[in-house]
Amino acid sequence: MDLTITMSRRPEATLLECSGVLDYASAPYLRQIVFEHFDARSGRVAVDVARVRLIDAAAIKILLYLHRRGEQLEADVQVSGASGVALSALEIAGAAKPLRAYEELDWPVHLRQRRPLDLDAIELGHGQWPAGVTERLLRMAELDPDDPNRSRVRDQVIEQCLPAAHRLARRYDGGSEPAADLAQVAALGLIKAVDGFDPQHGTEFGTYATPTITGELKRHFRDRASGIRIPRRLQELRMAVNHARDELSQRLGRSPTIPDLAAYTGLDEVQVVEAVGAAQAYRPLSLDVPTPGMDEDGTMLDTIGDEAPEFGLVEYREALRRLIARLPRREQRILSMRFYGNLSQLEIAKQVGLSQMHVSRLLAHSLDFLRRRLQADD
Repeated sequence: MDLTITMSRRPEATLLECSGVLDYASAPYLRQIVFEHFDARSGRVAVDVARVRLIDAAAIKILLYLHRRGEQLEADVQVSGASGVALSALEIAGAAKPLRAYEELDWPVHLRQRRPLDLDAIELGHGQWPAGVTERLLRMAELDPDDPNRSRVRDQVIEQCLPAAHRLARRYDGGSEPAADLAQVAALGLIKAVDGFDPQHGTEFGTYATPTITGELKRHFRDRASGIRIPRRLQELRMAVNHARDELSQRLGRSPTIPDLAAYTGLDEVQVVEAVGAAQAYRPLSLDVPTPGMDEDGTMLDTIGDEAPEFGLVEYREALRRLIARLPRREQRILSMRFYGNLSQLEIAKQVGLSQMHVSRLLAHSLDFLRRRLQADD
């Protein structure tokens, strides 16, 4: 392996200077080192490849992967100093710009400690998982359940894999759930993965642990973090749109629009809007939340109108209209003059040519008929 790496440190930043060849065989060592700094919450990792003679496609893929994971973990990953064949390879692959290969490294030479790293002492893991975990679990499975060494090995594996579990939890960070709660859920998923893993199946532990932990995190959001139960269809749409937003933000250099998201996911714009709305529906909004644009004490409750007193009378009025139509025309006219014209019984009597007593009896008879029919309909 023709690769050497030196390390320089300063507060919340790490510089890795590579010399030789970054290829399929050597790039995983760089990946392992960068992941260790991710676990240490280093805010910035700079990779100087000024002394790298050759970068192949596998190494470029790993560099881009580290850059994406750094964004997810809120860590800045920069690759700088490329020239000659190495820079040409980055340009051909379209990786030079996202990796910021054209930017100068803000790290003076006289401040670089350049401590050599022993690559031979680095155990490469399966993806993001520590190396040798599967073998340790295989040895643990061979021990008797009552053997105290079994419990000791189990605890060692869990402790060794906790950083990888926390990295998975940080993928879901930045929402309404505290990061500490997500880390605990991921740790619980890790324990379930360790206890449920069967090394006799011949698979790597990471292949089993990753979906186990992510499943536990998703179950936490579904069952505990959500105050409103979102249909599974909307949950799947929301995840697809969130993934598209992350990819397009990096590719376009700006926040994607609704048409951008629709074109990337193959959904129509209405579905995208529905998915975006579902992302905001995990917790019900309190009516006591202050409302912008209102007085100092204005809340959401103040914007909700009360029920109109006449609303409950709509049905009665409609029924009453049909019942009045069943009365004789004379009674209809008398009711209209009394309750819409506000005429007295004496005034009505003069207009219809009846006595006041007769008008009074007709009104009483009509009102009794309407009252009985309305009560019967109830």
